[in-house]
Amino acid sequence: MENHQNNEVFQALAREGVLITTSLSYWRGHKKLKPEEVGLEPSKISDRLVCLGHKRLLPRECFEKLSLIEGRVHAYIEQNTFPFLGGLAHFLPNAKLEEVTTKLKKLETEFGNAKELFVACYSQWRETAIAEWKAMIDKLGLFNGDEVVAAIEASYPAQHRLDHFFGFQTHLFQVVAPLANVQAVTEADQRGVIEARQRVAQEAEDHLRRETESFVSDCITTLRTQTAQLCTDMLASISTSETGVHQKTLNRLVHFIEQFRSLNFAGDSEMEAQLNEVRQQLLSRTAEEYRSNQGWKQQLINGLSGLADKARQMATADKTTLVRNFGEMGKRKFSLAA
Repeated sequence: MENHQNNEVFQALAREGVLITTSLSYWRGHKKLKPEEVGLEPSKISDRLVCLGHKRLLPRECFEKLSLIEGRVHAYIEQNTFPFLGGLAHFLPNAKLEEVTTKLKKLETEFGNAKELFVACYSQWRETAIAEWKAMIDKLGLFNGDEVVAAIEASYPAQHRLDHFFGFQTHLFQVVAPLANVQAVTEADQRGVIEARQRVAQEAEDHLRRETESFVSDCITTLRTQTAQLCTDMLASISTSETGVHQKTLNRLVHFIEQFRSLNFAGDSEMEAQLNEVRQQLLSRTAEEYRSNQGWKQQLINGLSGLADKARQMATADKTTLVRNFGEMGKRKFSLAA
């Protein structure tokens, strides 16, 4: 693909969505476990061969709410975006922008509530945990037990400093190629510095454009692969479930088609047409109707099998034309907007 075509793809991507990063942090209550804390002599433990891991300053259940929210945040981002440049950020299509940011704000509120609960219970949890550590160390009969207990007690942050360990941040970025800021170079700078800065910026821009073309192709492949996997999962559910065809199984396909449309920023009309055809042919009946008619059930199975095979075939097909069309699509939208 020629450089100017790459440029169109890059510009189209910049107009079709944004990059999003979400970071969530909290005090994990972990500290490195030392040999003397479990009755071992440090001089007899080889760091090259043995790793003792970490000790928990608070029981795992104290972090359950925070951990659950963290998992939900990461899962939600993965389900509604595409990893960009190896996961440096995630690409969020415009059609998903309001939905995702609204959901993240709700999760941030839940995280804030979980944080307040954690802080409120921290002192009590800390005292209980220290008592358990003391009891365990007494059972071990450590000669330096008092020192070990003192070291563990010192590992807990003061309650008024807990805020320092908590954070929930979401940032949105526009996809922009790096530019050489020649104006920032004074007249006293050598010409070679200016040329080097321009060259580095141009190389970075060319690299990003190549990565962008690959990224758009990968996103198309991802959605097609997910289509095939969903059909495979639905077929497995139908064949193994005592009910046979369950309404929840059909609803998964309905939800996926809606999800596909909102994530299909690259304009994969061929895959979308396949999904629309399946929706018209297979989702006009209820699960109860499929269960009551063996012929209709077989039609559902054949339709899902056909879609899975077609999606797998399309996932491995060359995407060059699709990527080029995506660039042209962005170009046309820009012209209309102007």
